Amino acid sequence: MAMKKPVEVLVIGGNRYVGKRLIARLLGEGHRVTVLNRGSLPPPAGVEQLLADRDDERSLTGALGPRVFDVVVDQVCYTPRQAAIARRVFSGRTRRYVMTSTVEVYEYEDSPALVREEAVDPFTVAVDPGLPWDDPAFLESRYGEGKRQAEAVLAAGGEFASTVVRVAHVLGGHDDFTGRLAHYAERIRTGEPIAVPARNQPATYVHVEEIARFLAWTAGEDFTGPVNAASGGPLTTEDLCEAVAAHVPGGRAVFRPVEVGEVSPFSFRRSYGMDNARAARLGYTFPDARQWLPRAVAETLGKGA
Repeated sequence: MAMKKPVEVLVIGGNRYVGKRLIARLLGEGHRVTVLNRGSLPPPAGVEQLLADRDDERSLTGALGPRVFDVVVDQVCYTPRQAAIARRVFSGRTRRYVMTSTVEVYEYEDSPALVREEAVDPFTVAVDPGLPWDDPAFLESRYGEGKRQAEAVLAAGGEFASTVVRVAHVLGGHDDFTGRLAHYAERIRTGEPIAVPARNQPATYVHVEEIARFLAWTAGEDFTGPVNAASGGPLTTEDLCEAVAAHVPGGRAVFRPVEVGEVSPFSFRRSYGMDNARAARLGYTFPDARQWLPRAVAETLGKGA
C-alpha cells in the first residue's frame, strides 16, 4: 500500500512519536523527505530540515524558498489561523495536503454507535479566526474545536486537494510520552483505586506504527475529505487495565466510579468510538485493536516488544 513511485514529501512537525515513524516509513519507501519545524531535534539521516515557525507566514515562506512538493503532511495544524496560513503559503507549492486531525472533533457526538465522518462535515463548521487561538490555555481547552475549524478552512480552499485524518487515541511504542498506561500500571501495582466515570464509555484506538503507516498510505492516494483512522473493536478502561495488569506481578485493577470530578486517562463519560468503514472502502484495512494491544502495553511499559 505504498506510494507507487518516489515523490517529494514535506512533513510539518515530525520530531517525535508518530511523526518520526512516518518519516522513517516514507524514507523506507524511497521517497524524498523534507521536514519543517523549529529544530528542537536534528532530522534523521537523509532528510532535509527547514527551520521555521509555522505560525509566522513570513518565516514559513522564507524557509521554503522556491521548493515545491508532491505532498505535504501537516502534523501540527491546530487552529484555523494555521490552516489559513498553510493555504496561502502552499498554494502552487503542492498538489496534495494531508492534515492530521483527531477523534476530538466528535466531542459533541455522544452516541453508542461508532461515529462516521459525515457526523462532522467541515463545510458546515463555522470558523472564527478572531478567537484567542494564540493563547495556549485557550487552545488546550478548545482542542477539538481548533481542529474542527482548521479542517473547515482547508476544506473551503481550492488551492490543492486536501484530506484530514481523524486519528483515534494512539497507543504503543517505548517512547509514548503521555504516561497514561504508566498511570494505570502504578495504581495496579500499589492497589490504589482507578477513578472512572460512573457510566464509563469505550473508545477506539490505533497503534502508533499503524497510524504512521496509514498517513504514509494516505499521502499517496488521491481521495479528499475526512477519514477516520482507528483499529476495529472499541476498548474499555477495563480492557486496557487487564492488559496492563498482565505486566504487574500479582496486580489487580480496582475501580472507583465517580459521578463528578477528575477521572483517570482513557476513561470517558461519552463514547469515543470511530467507524473505519470509509478507510476500508478506500482500500485500507485496519486490524482489530485486541490483536496488538498486548504488544502495545509491553512496548510502553518497557517489558519487551
